[in-house]
Amino acid sequence: MFVAPPYGTGSLADLFPSLLAGFGVPGESDRLGLGLRADRICVLLIDGLGALSLAANPDAAPFLSSLAPGELAAGFPSTTATSLSSLGVGVPPGEHGIVGYLINVPGHDRLVNSLRWRLHGEGPKTDLLRELVPEQFQPTTTVFERAAAHGIAVTQVAPHYQADSGLTRAVLRGCEFRAEVSFGDLVAGIGEALRRGSHSLVYAYHGDLDTTGHVRGPSSDAWLLELAHVDRLAAAVAEQLPPGGALIVTADHGMVELDDHIDFDNTPQLSDGVAHLGGEPRARHVYTVDGAGTDVAAAWQEFLGPDFAVLSRTEVIGRGWFGPVVAPRVAERIGDLVVVARGGRGVVRTGVEPMQSMMIGHHGSLTPAELNVPLRIALH
Repeated sequence: MFVAPPYGTGSLADLFPSLLAGFGVPGESDRLGLGLRADRICVLLIDGLGALSLAANPDAAPFLSSLAPGELAAGFPSTTATSLSSLGVGVPPGEHGIVGYLINVPGHDRLVNSLRWRLHGEGPKTDLLRELVPEQFQPTTTVFERAAAHGIAVTQVAPHYQADSGLTRAVLRGCEFRAEVSFGDLVAGIGEALRRGSHSLVYAYHGDLDTTGHVRGPSSDAWLLELAHVDRLAAAVAEQLPPGGALIVTADHGMVELDDHIDFDNTPQLSDGVAHLGGEPRARHVYTVDGAGTDVAAAWQEFLGPDFAVLSRTEVIGRGWFGPVVAPRVAERIGDLVVVARGGRGVVRTGVEPMQSMMIGHHGSLTPAELNVPLRIALH
């Protein structure tokens, strides 16, 4: 049986509130029990770095492995858009509402790609940033807005394409954005941002490890070499820390390799009664035709077998996978069914999602390899 992530005590959503508590921001609490009191903090998020993968490869990451081991749970689903939202807003998915990679939003006849903030699939093009305003889609005050209101200099250092993206506007707004163009520029940008103001908070993002894992697999030589590159990045950032500064390295999810692909687009037993298929191969949101939910659930469970959990929206909410609270506006974005992989299989779409179907590495489920991410802290 899958267990709900430890929201409130050990999840990615609890990291920034715990740091803000250390800064003395009113209304924030140290949910993780970090006891960290630093004037200048950088949170470096390495996309795709699972805690289990890091622990299994200490020789490739000597700097990170030298730091005291710690872990957080990414949250459900264990995917970038959801995790960055939990991190940036400081609440579980059931409250911030970014409940997956591809999600249904009432009023649209297609799914919304929450990572790229566009409509997914066939149909007329629309300006989604006007039609689905990020600040209205996710209205809760972000951790950066709360920090800035307390006088903390807050900076995001990330690739330029993230500057004005829908996801940034929805869940990471409230900070100064510094675009990075290279490894060296990322390190230099973090160093400059850490020296801003009397107190500074820096959020930095690095995505190459995730790309390598998707394309080559998280057990490949390429992935290990990229992990070594990430380790040097973290060490270089640590060298930039001013006195009284802290570096926190974490991630948005881990990754597994698929050993079996089930193609929804060529499997009538799965497509009958399904209006839209959201999520991603390891964690699917199944939006059913009215009245077909029970039959679709039975057909999926029979066809997929014990390697998958097929649960109704009500069951998933009741199990707390999206958090202890699921707002009504958020509940309707969750699939009528949620299908989660236990083993090394995934439900792909070769016709509609050809590039994703070709990927070796995937994530999204609640397995430890996908869910658990590192929490490593370096102090100056």
